[in-house]
Amino acid sequence: MAIRQADVAIIGGGIVGLSTAYQLTQSDPDLKIVVLEKESRVAAHQTGRNSGVLHSGIYYKPGSLKAKNCRAGKLAMQEFCEREGIAYEICGKVIVAVEDGERAALHRIFERGQANGVRCELVGRERLTELEPHVAGVEAIHVPEAGIVDYSQVTEKFAEYCQRHGGEVLFNARVYAVSQQLTRVVIGTTNGDVEAKMVVNCGGLYSDRILQMSGEKPSAKIIPFRGEYFELKPSASHLCKNLIYPVPDPKFPFLGVHFTRMVHGGVECGPNAVLAFAREGYEKLNFNIRDLTESLTYPGFLRLAARHWKMGLGEMWRSISKRAFVRALQRLMPEITADDLVAAPSGVRAQALQRDGSLVDDFLIRSTDRCVNVLNAPSPAATSSLNIGRLIVDEIRPRLSR
Repeated sequence: MAIRQADVAIIGGGIVGLSTAYQLTQSDPDLKIVVLEKESRVAAHQTGRNSGVLHSGIYYKPGSLKAKNCRAGKLAMQEFCEREGIAYEICGKVIVAVEDGERAALHRIFERGQANGVRCELVGRERLTELEPHVAGVEAIHVPEAGIVDYSQVTEKFAEYCQRHGGEVLFNARVYAVSQQLTRVVIGTTNGDVEAKMVVNCGGLYSDRILQMSGEKPSAKIIPFRGEYFELKPSASHLCKNLIYPVPDPKFPFLGVHFTRMVHGGVECGPNAVLAFAREGYEKLNFNIRDLTESLTYPGFLRLAARHWKMGLGEMWRSISKRAFVRALQRLMPEITADDLVAAPSGVRAQALQRDGSLVDDFLIRSTDRCVNVLNAPSPAATSSLNIGRLIVDEIRPRLSR
């Protein structure tokens, strides 16, 4: 089989990889682009299991990549959806302090929102009840500009643009080798080899392994955390009008169990966050010996587990016990019962973890001469994807002529 030639090869057919392909076609339609996706369709993993929130950028440290890219990326995503006829809705959200002890943390989030230019306001119990009549809380932040969208549809549209401009989305192309040479990179895949001037690693759950294939040493390892969800039955969907979030624990980049109305109907409840026994461990019994051994022997995970074992046990118990999961939801919505919930598909978050046990809380993008590696792109990466794609294009373009 002849080696495919490309200017840019992108590993990963999720929303970040394909937004990069889209932005490359916009900047230079003559570039030859090949997207390598190991599944038979785009958006098969994190993107396709996303709850579809258009994030406002309220949570993120001012000046961080998350804060800057979320704000600009959200506006770009809304414009893209408007232009392409993709359904989205600016429905608003509330972040709720359930008790007085959470007010200080709530106010810190509000200050971040103001610093990041987010339109938001602190509201008391009376206004909160108007916004979400079934929620318990003493105070909240109302974020009217938060929204919902279908990121799988967005990703499919990015792929269409890539193909329309002469690019190729190559399916069933699992990458097993990356060889950096002086002026080119050769990528071995299960659907033929590709030679490119530049490579973009958007491998998500496997981004650290792809970096290692290229001969580089990752500064952090991907640890997979499964997020498990329930969905409200139609008879209970009136309990949630839009998006309802708790005050998050500042020690973790997870937002806690929350309620998310989806753009095509229905309300998701969750997620918890438990160690997955496989990088694609969407079900409780999914198991991969290599993946699990890597997690359990990694010094960073051992340090994280030693530091936060009590919280970890709580997350595991909520995974086992529906009753415990319901109690967590009842902090925000006391009326909800186990009978109101049905199981929904789970997702797996590719979380980069450093050797000292600290979770990488920002986007992490590292470049070598011929490779740009997206090594940590959790939420709000989907919201930010158009802007992340633009950043990657800015990294690539000066190097293509070398």
